[in-house]
Amino acid sequence: MSLSVALVNRVRPPSPLAGRLSAQSLLFALGQGTFLTGSAVFFTQIVGLTAAQVGLGLTFAGIGAFLAALPMGRLVDRFGPKKMWALSAMGQGAMFAVWPFVTGFKSYVVMAVAMEVIGALGGAAFGAYTIDALPPGERVKSRAYMYSALNAGFTLGSLMGGIALAFRSNEVLHALPWFTAAAFAVNALAITRLPRAPHDERTPEERKVKVAGPGPLRNPGWLLTEFFGGVFWTNQVLLNVVIPLWLVQKTDAPRVLLAFLFGTNTVMCIFLPMAAARGVKDLPTALKAMRISSVFFVVSCVITLATHDTVGWLTIALVWLGHVTVTGAELYLSAASWTFEAELMDPRQRGSYQGAGELAGTLGKVWAPALYTFLAMNWGAVGWLIIAAIIVVATIGVHPSSRMARRFLERHVPADVLADARASTPDAEDALAVAPTPLNSSDEAVLDPLR
Repeated sequence: MSLSVALVNRVRPPSPLAGRLSAQSLLFALGQGTFLTGSAVFFTQIVGLTAAQVGLGLTFAGIGAFLAALPMGRLVDRFGPKKMWALSAMGQGAMFAVWPFVTGFKSYVVMAVAMEVIGALGGAAFGAYTIDALPPGERVKSRAYMYSALNAGFTLGSLMGGIALAFRSNEVLHALPWFTAAAFAVNALAITRLPRAPHDERTPEERKVKVAGPGPLRNPGWLLTEFFGGVFWTNQVLLNVVIPLWLVQKTDAPRVLLAFLFGTNTVMCIFLPMAAARGVKDLPTALKAMRISSVFFVVSCVITLATHDTVGWLTIALVWLGHVTVTGAELYLSAASWTFEAELMDPRQRGSYQGAGELAGTLGKVWAPALYTFLAMNWGAVGWLIIAAIIVVATIGVHPSSRMARRFLERHVPADVLADARASTPDAEDALAVAPTPLNSSDEAVLDPLR
């Protein structure tokens, strides 16, 4: 096999549907990333808010999203994931188009809360659709490919937002949300062109029938697993908050190193998700990925705490290595999380399970920015070891909780229905590994932007 063919087979999507979903993820992140890059300047210079008001509004928005997670998930189960996903994209696009006309704090808060609530609907619908529509043997591999596309889209969006800021023009800043609104409008239209998932095929009469059996709030194993997952996702607090603050205040490393650190994280999250997800296909392999993620997290803490007493190039190398290892924790955690979603949710209530998981996951990580920052900045090495210990406790806890969640499904979900709640199958995984589908002209459909 030639080098060019090998490279094409490595970067091509696992299936045409995975490619379309990945192109959609890239488009979504392009629009979102463009606005987010310039959002601080937009809200302070165009809307006229103070930094404190911006932060307070985002807090209210986060609370709104937290409270809306479960009801939005139930809407997804009632009306189907594809329809709710398209509705969310259309609603967010309309909200972005209104941003330039917001002129005060009250209207800003209303807009921010509405955006997050509509986004909660889209998040639950997107998660339910991907699990519902993708074949079991492709779910984890496809989600990894989509994750790469998402990070590539945010990178391009950040570049576009940076170019807009370089003009130092209020007129250009006004156009930022309109660009994002246009991207979301295309997104919504493209979602309607996706194939219908099985839960989109239900008749109105079938949608009115209540699912027999308990819902996600009565599944303690699922809630605990998602809570521990939220604790694991505090690796993002290390990545984006604690390590940068530590670098600036506790080491002699130059501040310009921050740009290199975030660049390294971006490159790794674009090119390595597929490698991290390889072999993650069921609950045991997902738990193994969680253990690997935990090891990376703990190693990052140990490496970073050592930089307090190092100097020069050694400090730079260790801070960079600490950032690399915490990114490794993110990659393996992502692969495990996608598997948990497929393995541990009632296939008949995926929207509700997504919403309940969002509630539990938020509780698992909302406290981390304040606590981790305090521990690292005030307690030094002891603080870093406590942060590492928190992840070790979560690693221990997620093993019995995930098995508890699986046993709950086995007791309350019919066996034929539960068979669909598999992340992958060994046979399908092996088939994908030894028999990649060759490229052909129909793969051009993969390039359609679809979110």
